[in-house]
Amino acid sequence: MTTATASRPETEKSAFDPRVEGQRLIKEWYAELEQANELGQPVANVFVMGNAVEILRAFDFKLVFPEINSLQTGVRKSSEEYIRLSEDYGMSPDVCSYVKADVGLILKENRHPVGRIPKASLAIASNMCSTFIKWAEIWERWLKTPTFVLDLPGQRAAGWQVRPGDAQHSADSRWVEAQFAELIARCEKITGKKLDLDKLAEIEDRVNRMVGHWNNVMMLNRRTPAPYNAMLDGLTYIGIMNVHRGTQEGVDFMRRLEQHLEAKVARGEGRVKDERFRLLFSGTPCYVSMRRLVELFENWGGVFAYSDYLTFAAGGMDAAELRYDTSRPLESLAEVTAIAAQRGLSNQFFAHERLAQQIRDYGTDGVVFHGIKSCRFVSSGMADTREFISRLDVPTLYIESDLIDPRYWADAQIKNRVDAFFEALGQRGSRRAS
Repeated sequence: MTTATASRPETEKSAFDPRVEGQRLIKEWYAELEQANELGQPVANVFVMGNAVEILRAFDFKLVFPEINSLQTGVRKSSEEYIRLSEDYGMSPDVCSYVKADVGLILKENRHPVGRIPKASLAIASNMCSTFIKWAEIWERWLKTPTFVLDLPGQRAAGWQVRPGDAQHSADSRWVEAQFAELIARCEKITGKKLDLDKLAEIEDRVNRMVGHWNNVMMLNRRTPAPYNAMLDGLTYIGIMNVHRGTQEGVDFMRRLEQHLEAKVARGEGRVKDERFRLLFSGTPCYVSMRRLVELFENWGGVFAYSDYLTFAAGGMDAAELRYDTSRPLESLAEVTAIAAQRGLSNQFFAHERLAQQIRDYGTDGVVFHGIKSCRFVSSGMADTREFISRLDVPTLYIESDLIDPRYWADAQIKNRVDAFFEALGQRGSRRAS
């Protein structure tokens, strides 16, 4: 394993606790946001995919992630209040529960469980999820927030890819770079600053280091026993990858995380004390009942070694080869964005081959599909993907609930499905034992 900054395995248990440190960093981020409007700092609403964070950081924007705000209402068991507010206002039960929680937040005058969310000077949306664009239109209409939409090239067909150096990638990169030029002009108008290319290069260098550590962290979970749960622990890791992308705090966290997990692997210490089954989780977790969901699997000795959420929620930035050339920061940003967007989108719309490869890479015994009641992006095509995986003689389980709406969590039904799944797995035995 290599990273831009060499990492040394720990020889003894470290005081570093990824969960505690992650919570501290998230808390500090929210504290900074609460002061942003008062201090006159520019604020941007961005999504976890297709967000041009590097450009925004170069202009010193404070970043608000509305998806993470909504997710946090679920984790803190307050999402239903926000969702019901939006439904009382007239929103359909079928609308994305993230959006409804955000609308509820607006109706509560931006009072969030962790503090007041600042009013944005700019919103960045993209075509990586159709809901992003409609969501940004709400801010545009209600809050008069200027909105910029990035049109990012995705994967055109199954088995189709663009690669650095080929003609299609060159065309895609020029298309993205032209949009970045428009975004930069908008940022310069809002902030009164000119883009500092040296500052952009420094931010990209920090992203390179974070991605290097992140790739190594994911590789470590190919070991047996897996040192972390990709769904539960992975949520903390991906949160820092998004909120602190391009910051020194983000680099330090990911470096220490890699060292921490390397030490666990060296000690033979896994997330589950007696790991019996390695699983792959496809979809987005149910944040209001995530610990309960993990408990249902870990009680059977099952651990989620990989989750495709860690790819698409990172905007596709989970591969070591996605590195910025800091000698040409703007052009390289466009080139990497074009590839990362394709990876992020293909992980959802053309998931078959990628999941099959991850099953092999992580030595998984089964795949758990989690359908989301209010999210077409995650759930569309899941039945077809499950059928494809079943043909590979890999056991699958399908459960359904929602992102943050607790009304769709049916504990007894989900527990029965999970128990039946493990009973069937027990009869087959682990792939590693066969």
